[in-house]
Amino acid sequence: MELVSPGIGLIFWMTLSFGIVIWLLGKYAWNPIMKSLHEREESIDKALHEADLARKQMEDLKASNEELLKEAKEERDEILKQAREIKEKLIEDARIKASEEAGRIVESAKEAIENEKMAAMTELKNEVAGLSIEIAEKLLERELSDKKRQKEYVEQLIKKAKLN
Repeated sequence: MELVSPGIGLIFWMTLSFGIVIWLLGKYAWNPIMKSLHEREESIDKALHEADLARKQMEDLKASNEELLKEAKEERDEILKQAREIKEKLIEDARIKASEEAGRIVESAKEAIENEKMAAMTELKNEVAGLSIEIAEKLLERELSDKKRQKEYVEQLIKKAKLN
């Protein structure tokens, strides 16, 4: 029964030993414990603050990256547009040059054909003239082989000359 109803001596010694323990803890342990708890609280606050700063920086970096990505896409689109325009211009220039060259070739061919035609006609005229002269020579040779025929032919020519 002593545990249920303790004696005055036990209470006195228990209170005295509890007071000494509290005094010893207060004198030597309480300040370092409070100091370490305060330091721990400050380090946790500092870590939370740094985490908030890091999160804000990450958001800023993300926004910056998105902006850079958007600018890069716009620049890529602009470069592709310019490349298409250059390609179309080169194709158009090539088409124009090809049509001009084709026109020059056709014109040159027409001139060559005309020159060949004129040369052929000149040659043909020369051939016809040569053949005509040969035929005339042979006819005259045959017609004028005898003196009587020559005289008749000259008279005929005189009559025709007077008529013309």
